[in-house]
Amino acid sequence: MEMDKTDFSCQYDHEKHSYFFDNGSDEFQLRLPITIKISPEGIVSESEVKYLMLLVQTGSASIGVFQGEKCLEHKVFTAYMVRKKQGVSQIKHLKTKGKSRAGSRVRLAKTLLFFEDINERLTRHFKENEFDRIAFSCSKILMPYLFGSKVTTPFERKDERIYKIPKHLHQPNFEVMLGMQRFLNKGELIYDAKSFPEVESSLNHL
Repeated sequence: MEMDKTDFSCQYDHEKHSYFFDNGSDEFQLRLPITIKISPEGIVSESEVKYLMLLVQTGSASIGVFQGEKCLEHKVFTAYMVRKKQGVSQIKHLKTKGKSRAGSRVRLAKTLLFFEDINERLTRHFKENEFDRIAFSCSKILMPYLFGSKVTTPFERKDERIYKIPKHLHQPNFEVMLGMQRFLNKGELIYDAKSFPEVESSLNHL
C-alpha cells in the first residue's frame, strides 16, 4: 500500500499536543515533544517552552519546573497514607468502610497535609513563573483531594494548559520524574501496523 500524504487531513489537538492525520479510512497520530510550542495558528514558536510537571500517586508526589530540556527546580513529597498489612491507602479504605481507629485518623490527617504541602509549593511556582504547559499525572481517586485541599490549587481542573501525560506512572520520585521528562522531550508516532505495513517494513530494516 502506498501512502500519499496529500490524501490525509491534518488537525492539531492542543490538549494531547499531537497532530492527527486522517484520510477517511486510515489514521495516525504524531505526538510532539513538549519542548515544541505550537501557536493557535499552528505555527511552531521559536520561544522556549516553560512547563511545570506534577506527578501524584498514593503517598508520594513530585513537582518540577522545566525550561526547554533543563530542570530548574524540583521537590519530592511523601506521606504515610497506606494501611499496614492490607497495603490499601487510607483514602480507598474510607471510600469502602469509613473512619475507624486512631491510626486511620492519623493517616487521614497526613493525607490532607500532603496535599496542602503540594499546593503551597505549586502556588509559589505559579507566582514566580509563567508556564506554557502543565504536564500532569494524578490518579483519579486523589483528584478531589488535590483540588479540594484547604490550600487552593493554583490552576483549575480544566485549565487549557494541562497536558495529561500519556504514560503509566510509577511512584514519583526524582528519577521517575526525570524519566517522564525524557519521554515528554521525544516525539511519538502512533499508528496501526495493519494500515501502514510499509512503515513497519521500513522500521524493521533500519
